[in-house]
Amino acid sequence: MSSIKPVPDGYHSVTPHLAIRGAAAAIEFYAKAFGAEELFRMPGPGGIVMHAEVRLGDSIVMLGEESPEMGATAPPTIGGSAVGLLLYVGDVDAACNRATSAGCTLEMPPTDMFWGDRYCKLRDPFGHKWSIATHKEDVSPEEMARRLAAM
Repeated sequence: MSSIKPVPDGYHSVTPHLAIRGAAAAIEFYAKAFGAEELFRMPGPGGIVMHAEVRLGDSIVMLGEESPEMGATAPPTIGGSAVGLLLYVGDVDAACNRATSAGCTLEMPPTDMFWGDRYCKLRDPFGHKWSIATHKEDVSPEEMARRLAAM
């Protein structure tokens, strides 16, 4: 029986992987905007970032330079982002301010939501959509439905 873990230490069952135009700049930006810590960088031809990994909180996000010929297209190539990332933090208001000060575009300010999170929505300069949230209250499915209907 193998002693190798099917999910490596530090990873979770799902790990996002972002295709980015300007991956090296994105790594620096994510450190400034979200407090990301660079874990690994693999250079590719011409000095591009072929693959990199950053840690955000307890999670890892993989990223690399856009490569349409390999099926890795960045948001500007496809006309927007088809997915978003949700980052849970201790203070959504402070994290949102940090991200917008770094250059994210605010799409929805921090707001108390019916499902129990204080939540905001942003877009980074590379076209990726981010949400930041702080969980404030455990809400039952019945209460969520009641609150949603009242909106």
